Amino acid sequence: MNNPKLRGLIFATAAAATLAGCGADDIASPGEGNLVVLPPVAVTPTPTPTPTTPTGPAADCPTNTANVGTIVTGGGQTLRNCQISGTLTGNVVLNKRTGTIYSISGKVEVGQDRGADAAAPIAGRASGILTIDPGVTIFGATNADFLLVNRGSQLFVDGSASAPVVMTSRANVVGTSTADSIGQWGGLVILGRAPIGDCADAGAVGGTVNCQAPVEGTAGSIYGGATPTDSSGSIRYLSLRYSGFQVDTNNELNGITLGGVGSGTIFEYVQVHNSSDDGIEWFGGRVNGKNLVLTGNDDDSLDVDSGYKGNLQFVIVTQRSGGGDKLIEGDSTDKPVDAVPRTNFQISNFTFVTPRSASPVHLRGGMDGTLVNGIVSGNECLDIDTSATSQAADSTKDELGPIRFRSVKFVCTTAFTDDADGAAASAFNAGTNNSANGTSTLTGVFINGASETAITPFNASTLSSFFVNTSYIGAVRDASDTWWQNWACGLSTSNSPSCTSIPSA
Repeated sequence: MNNPKLRGLIFATAAAATLAGCGADDIASPGEGNLVVLPPVAVTPTPTPTPTTPTGPAADCPTNTANVGTIVTGGGQTLRNCQISGTLTGNVVLNKRTGTIYSISGKVEVGQDRGADAAAPIAGRASGILTIDPGVTIFGATNADFLLVNRGSQLFVDGSASAPVVMTSRANVVGTSTADSIGQWGGLVILGRAPIGDCADAGAVGGTVNCQAPVEGTAGSIYGGATPTDSSGSIRYLSLRYSGFQVDTNNELNGITLGGVGSGTIFEYVQVHNSSDDGIEWFGGRVNGKNLVLTGNDDDSLDVDSGYKGNLQFVIVTQRSGGGDKLIEGDSTDKPVDAVPRTNFQISNFTFVTPRSASPVHLRGGMDGTLVNGIVSGNECLDIDTSATSQAADSTKDELGPIRFRSVKFVCTTAFTDDADGAAASAFNAGTNNSANGTSTLTGVFINGASETAITPFNASTLSSFFVNTSYIGAVRDASDTWWQNWACGLSTSNSPSCTSIPSA
């Protein structure tokens, strides 16, 4: 809207007609009186109206949700609270509706577990499909509130860069979350039928339909199977905040838990912010990921184990000064290192920045991996615990190779936290075009500067058709590379929303 400009001269002239009832301020009709010129009068401009957002709640709730009253957000909106609970079967859609917010009550399951074999699902159990529209916010109020997708069911998070889906805590909704808040609700668990390496049945063989396991953080929920291409749906433009819950020692709900999730699942433009446990943990499976943002998580930002085989590209990790463990924690299996399948993950175009001590990329437990086109900046960069991790490829162990580094830049006080075997330095120095003692010119925490741009990247597409061949290392090429903007919270003072507030509804 245009603001009116001040005008220095206001004049009056004879009017075309007499205005009835105007009293002393009547304007003369033509021929009556003389032309009157008034002195300049300062005019106060009309202020531009502030855009308003609806403050009233929706009158009701959509099908498959319960009207549990209203909630007032930290921004002052009163919203209708439409709650989901129990087990969702059939097609359930959480629409974007004016004056509406959604909440989770307890363990909310999408479908019932239909078993490990897609060709022979467990009889009498129903599947579900949950679709969440762009711009929807859904929250949990306690650690016991979380969303779980069972085997044979699907979740479709259909966010966009301008209207991401936000999964968060009640405290975040009402405006009481802070920069250091963690563990305010459960999180998201997705379970599939792709191969895993840790079998609950000691007699089962890893990677087969009989190799299944209970997921951490919740009783009675099982993942695993023998369908690498299994699809659990599509997750795009999701910002998940303030989650995580420790059930007991080494048994926690992460921000996002992916158990046996197959490569048919789309997983991209996903943020986990301030989880009290890991940001994202892969328990086996084959799902790939692109454009991932891990910020402020209290345990490991990325955790890969239990025979996970997959590819990740364009990954930003930043940690809080007050919390955070490993940048990556990688394991193969809880069983002997010759168990199958053997974890082998590949990651390209990553930027990891931490102010904390003892937060390196930590690889152990007989896993394999390939890290290319990356930047690690912190106190410690790399720790490889066991020589078994770096052993040569062996088809009987389902290995695809040792730990490999290509075009990776370390900017750390201590490049390698080596055990007696010296595996970290040995693996890194055996690579090509790596820098163990680089200088950072990153701007805005994670955006490439001159020294990063000067490094010749490795052609990641030679590793897998999943990877895009880039002309740069790191997750963000330069200031014009904006894939993270608008949907991922807390990354800069502009073009990134605040994590401590939610979008208006």
